[in-house]
Amino acid sequence: MNTKLLISPQELTSLSAEKSSQAAIIDTRSPEDYAISHIPQSLNIRDFFTYLLEDSSPAGLKELQEYFAEIMSKLGISGAERLIVYEDALNRGYGQSCRAAFLLKYLGCAQVSILHGGYRAWLNAGLPTTDEVPLRESSIFRLHPNADMMVTTAEMLEAIDNPAIIKLDVRDRNEWLGLSSSPYHPDFCPRKGRIPNAVWLEWHRLMDSESEIPTFRSPDEIREICNSVGITSESIVYIYCFKGSRAANTLIALEEAGISARNYFGSWNEWSRDLSLPIDSRVI
Repeated sequence: MNTKLLISPQELTSLSAEKSSQAAIIDTRSPEDYAISHIPQSLNIRDFFTYLLEDSSPAGLKELQEYFAEIMSKLGISGAERLIVYEDALNRGYGQSCRAAFLLKYLGCAQVSILHGGYRAWLNAGLPTTDEVPLRESSIFRLHPNADMMVTTAEMLEAIDNPAIIKLDVRDRNEWLGLSSSPYHPDFCPRKGRIPNAVWLEWHRLMDSESEIPTFRSPDEIREICNSVGITSESIVYIYCFKGSRAANTLIALEEAGISARNYFGSWNEWSRDLSLPIDSRVI
């Protein structure tokens, strides 16, 4: 049975109350925010958001795998647990909880869910918080990488001139236009622009970002928006952003709407730093 990908605060409460439940809750927010308050028994792993993959070769991916296996082992997570990840709000953290969920599934965790609406939804439901840090005995995290989830730079390069593969850019508007290289600073990366032949669908469009508690749009709405850029349930889609985070957010939305996609996790941060790779640098 497939684990439900998006769960509500009430569903998380019920899951936590089950005595037989082997669950671990992961907070992807900053350590400073976590120290102020967090969901009881949650563990802070900010690295799920901050880690940058600058080399999507087999060696680079192995380094990523071993990096997170060490973190998870120290925190007492084996990978066999039901894992629930959350951020502050889905439209503010650049997709960080979705990035964590993507990485966990890539590393081989079979039961991964995202708290839909994030910590704001938890607070809005009037549920308890704490500043206590749980203690867990260390364990051995078992790696079972799922290579099919990742698009490597080599695969993206091969796909550029293949019209059967949609190269989906979900970055913010100024990045797509070639005015900035990243969300952090216009010149964070050495080059600005787009992967050639990419189409643009800003990640915010797949969420109801204006509501009090931002959540993903309905599957029908997501399918309609995707259709507007030529994406259907039959499409082959490679998604990219700056570092695979907003791409992961988009991938989750598409998956909820029955559309399969893969994440070019290195994204613009990796692509733009290899000066041998082609880019569309026109300011549009």
